[in-house]
Amino acid sequence: MFAIKTFLALSSIAMTNVVFALGPPAINLGTAGNFVILAKSGLSIVPPSSITGNIGVSPATSGAITGFSLIKTGAFATSTQVIGSVFASDFPAPTPATLTATILAMEAAFTDGNSRTANVTVNLGAGTLTGLTLAPGLYTWTNTVNVVTSLTLSGLPTDIWILKIAGGLNVAAAQKIILTGALPKNVFWVVSGTVKIGTTSSFFGVLLAATDVILTTMSSLNGRILSQGAVVLQQATVVFA
Repeated sequence: MFAIKTFLALSSIAMTNVVFALGPPAINLGTAGNFVILAKSGLSIVPPSSITGNIGVSPATSGAITGFSLIKTGAFATSTQVIGSVFASDFPAPTPATLTATILAMEAAFTDGNSRTANVTVNLGAGTLTGLTLAPGLYTWTNTVNVVTSLTLSGLPTDIWILKIAGGLNVAAAQKIILTGALPKNVFWVVSGTVKIGTTSSFFGVLLAATDVILTTMSSLNGRILSQGAVVLQQATVVFA
């Protein structure tokens, strides 16, 4: 009897140390998670812009990477605008095959995120978000979402957010996506329309975009941009930390 009581007591203590993540299961990015920016049709910048991490385009070629003054060094290239490596589908092997597989992983991640339906909050704010705080979970909108004033995601570092948007996503100028306890890698924006981040605004999370992503003058993003269209940076900063 003493042994049973001791076991139960120890089990109770152990359970108090278990942290359960809230929100839906995370989206698996596969090899697309090796890139901070990945685009299918092109990647352009207005200098000075700053990117920390690897970037790539496919099936577009290196001619679709503009504003970087690329220095080719075999299977990848470098740029003074990038702390990392630059890849394109016309670079020497193994880059083309690697990028093909990576693009498939990106598309699979978008399909996964876009298919989520369990325990969903639908059309919060009718797509106009003003000063809201969102708990971990799945949120969907059937139209374009406009972040008019700063949006806060509040939770723990283990929690997950998926924000699925059937239209576009617009973040107004001089606004912020604020993470309180949350981590950028656990926030997934699954956007079917164009994404536009306003001037001097700061954005957090992984963007899985079906079309183009535009970061306007002096805006910043902490996360990843994985676009099935083009990516445009206008004197912007992108980092994953």
